[in-house]
Amino acid sequence: MLEQRIQQHFIDSADLKYQAAQTLSKPIAAAVQAVLACVTSGGKVLACGNGGSAADAQHFSAEFVGRFERERPELGAIALTTDSSILTAIANDYDYQRVFSKQVRALGQAGDVLLALSTSGNSANVMAAIEAAHEREMSVVALTGRGGGKIGAMLRETDVHICVPHERTARIQEVHILALHCICDGVDAQLLGEQEPTT
Repeated sequence: MLEQRIQQHFIDSADLKYQAAQTLSKPIAAAVQAVLACVTSGGKVLACGNGGSAADAQHFSAEFVGRFERERPELGAIALTTDSSILTAIANDYDYQRVFSKQVRALGQAGDVLLALSTSGNSANVMAAIEAAHEREMSVVALTGRGGGKIGAMLRETDVHICVPHERTARIQEVHILALHCICDGVDAQLLGEQEPTT
């Protein structure tokens, strides 16, 4: 029984990825272009999210500053989820809703990209970060699910929305990490040329 349950997780995840490939390829390609334009102009990506999305923000930043699959020059990316002193100071002195937005205002510049992750599309602190990014004339690449929530409604035409067509958090997160890997790969392909991925 347990093994069947585990196998069903694999099947459900694979089915969603297969179904979403056609729907999400266009916004993911747009995200690649937005991020590429940013980093080739000397800009950086600021990434934020809560819980598993915070881990995804850190994962993306690590792939950008270090490398994805190929050697290349370092690319600018900062996860806004990692500095415990900044996070706790802002949460304590103001409120948790502002933990990302204050960092965006401090670090973000016109031409930078905010990578905003929220499986529900309704995370208040991520929404506040998007507002701050718009104030700073930054582009936003938002990864959501469940129809996009309030974040989907607040994005501008120049922003990119990668909305996973599913309701379950685990499945949405699984597609988010694939989408982030696609962005990393797409940027590398544009910078370094096409190359068959190694197995």
